[in-house]
Amino acid sequence: MQPIAGLVCAVCGERLASPYVVSEGEARCGACQRLQPLFAKAVAYGSYEGGLRELIHLLKYEQVRPAAGVLGRMLGEAIAGLLPLLSEAVPLIVPVPLHAAKLRQRGFNQSELIARAALKSPALTSVWGQPPALLLERTRPTESQTGLTRHQRRENVRGAFRVLNAETVAGRSVLLVDDVFTTGTTVSECARVVRNAGAARVWVATVARVLRPQVTFAILENASQEQERVPRPRAMAARV
Repeated sequence: MQPIAGLVCAVCGERLASPYVVSEGEARCGACQRLQPLFAKAVAYGSYEGGLRELIHLLKYEQVRPAAGVLGRMLGEAIAGLLPLLSEAVPLIVPVPLHAAKLRQRGFNQSELIARAALKSPALTSVWGQPPALLLERTRPTESQTGLTRHQRRENVRGAFRVLNAETVAGRSVLLVDDVFTTGTTVSECARVVRNAGAARVWVATVARVLRPQVTFAILENASQEQERVPRPRAMAARV
């Protein structure tokens, strides 16, 4: 359960593989280059696989609540990476909510438990003096996002959230917290709702992120900026 290593998109955190050395500016994945996300930046502790995936499943599906403490420390490390960017007052930490029926079934919202544990982690105890703000409500049940296309995921969560107290959100920065970032459709919908309620800026932090296996090319934010190609070794001619 190691932190994500290597070059990642400066906005959404997707893994990048590039034939260029980016010395200045920001490297972005193709999706974030084509369409600016509604959040300023998304960070995650690790890749959603192996032991980290199993730990999240222990909490969500087997109700092993002590797992929230371990996951919270990981989330705290991910959030700590955002601190240099937070020049304004620390943002409201807002967990992504479950629908009331799912909350009754599970008995807890894993995102809220992880967020509370993160605020007690060594990385954040001296920074945040307030608990997570439960300012979002999931107004209707949504289908599992597993197996849905990107378009279907967007339609699945469209209009599924609302802000409970717009006055608290207005003019503030918001840090959305969830357990897993898959395609970003859920946190993007939450970001849209809180921005419509007057939030100044939105950040996203998750314990894990699903990293796509295919190669994604890094693109400089300023396309006119000079790029230096990484030299590729020439294939050696076969000797007869």
